[in-house]
Amino acid sequence: MCIKIRQMTSPKAKLILVLALALLLRLIGISSRPIWYDEAFSALLAEQGPAAVLSGTLAADADSSAAEEHPPAYYFTLWGWIQLFGGSLVSVRALSIVFSLGTILLLYLIARHLFDEQTALAAAFIAAILPFQIHYGVEVRMYGLLAFWLTLATHAFVKRQWILFSLSAALAQYTHNLAAFYLIPLALTPIFQRDWKTLRALTLAGFAALILYSPWLIQLPAQVSKVTSSFWIEKPGIEKLFTLFLMYLPHLPLPNSLLMAGLLLATLVIALAAFQTYRAKSATSAGDNSENNFNKGLWLAYLAFIPPLLLWLVSQMYPLYVERALLPSHVTFCLWLAWAFTQTKLPRPIQGFALALIFAAAGMGIYQHVTYKGFPYMPPALTQSIVGRFEEGDTVIHSSKLSYLPSLYYDRALPQGFIADPANSTVDTLSPATQKILHLRSFADIEAGTGNASRVWFIIYQQSLDEYTEAGQVHPHLEYLEEHFTLESTEEWDGLRVYLYH
Repeated sequence: MCIKIRQMTSPKAKLILVLALALLLRLIGISSRPIWYDEAFSALLAEQGPAAVLSGTLAADADSSAAEEHPPAYYFTLWGWIQLFGGSLVSVRALSIVFSLGTILLLYLIARHLFDEQTALAAAFIAAILPFQIHYGVEVRMYGLLAFWLTLATHAFVKRQWILFSLSAALAQYTHNLAAFYLIPLALTPIFQRDWKTLRALTLAGFAALILYSPWLIQLPAQVSKVTSSFWIEKPGIEKLFTLFLMYLPHLPLPNSLLMAGLLLATLVIALAAFQTYRAKSATSAGDNSENNFNKGLWLAYLAFIPPLLLWLVSQMYPLYVERALLPSHVTFCLWLAWAFTQTKLPRPIQGFALALIFAAAGMGIYQHVTYKGFPYMPPALTQSIVGRFEEGDTVIHSSKLSYLPSLYYDRALPQGFIADPANSTVDTLSPATQKILHLRSFADIEAGTGNASRVWFIIYQQSLDEYTEAGQVHPHLEYLEEHFTLESTEEWDGLRVYLYH
């Protein structure tokens, strides 16, 4: 792929322009895009401070093995960021943008070390525009930080900077438990390359990383147990191979009308890169440089696809497959594409065709990222609207925590609560210990929630209603409200239904 920026000859200036583009794409919709449950949880937990984060993460309840299933590094970092810049939606999302831009810069440095300036700029450009990187480069979750630490570990690996490798590998594990699914294939690289000198150094660096991680390692079984025994993750099927292509190029969700087009674009790009990798293998007889070039490209493809495959295989026994945790592998995927389209003697017209395919996939994904406001998001205007019409004696009840936590983030003073999940079910992911730390208000059932309220604002996702309708049933929360209250009004808000009863 030939990416030329006219009238700018300085590589540094070109890199700055790519980073500026990445920043612009991540700023689009930073405040208008609604927050959702996971983001609200991150912000609300981080606000409580490091002691509360540790308590909420390590506490064990009678009905759960751990209160929070993720390590604390991201929450600590977000807490520090909030102390400096406040806890507004723009502020907490800006932290992820900082790490996303840092990841792109590291990717550029890795590519320049392995190849040349052209490939480095191409890799940075692809990572700047692909929606998978954009989405999680803005979201108030730990995945952007995870990608940063693991890309730094990859940079330290290729530069043979073993102290830096140990630190970044340990910090990645403190950020997300699934970091190991990238680190293990990375650590196996010297064995496949038969580079025994590097293997010895990497083994020592790996032990150092384990020592740094050991204080948290003892907590890992409890956190993994929570995910595998009482969480929403199911055993992934073979369809995940196709959704991985979609995640890597146009990203998900996509409207049904664009799914086949997105899959076609993704398949064409990946097939073309795979074909160029095969061609590079065929050219290895031309000399040592060709063989070395092929080995580097194959290594990038290995880091892009083996971690997802490894996670998929393990998830057949212990369901852990979370596609957003594959963001670090997607970083090397961007570099693999850049290598395939710049280092394999691809004709200029085909380079342009490949770039057009990537642009098309990125375009539909970015549009969906900016405009999508359906399930499971919660529009801030809804909370503001209720606050403006709230009367003494009213109460606000959310059918689930998915809309409650975002609404609580928007307005801490509004009297509201949610109907607790059925105990020990796959959706019962918010333990009593965490609820106490976050000062959440939950009810055992709809009757307890309504209490002596004179008016009830009831909020539920349309998707939940549709599930009961398809089964020929009435949602039990609505059934109770219809029996004991009089419906005053109904409103629709981006996939949410709001009922006002008196």
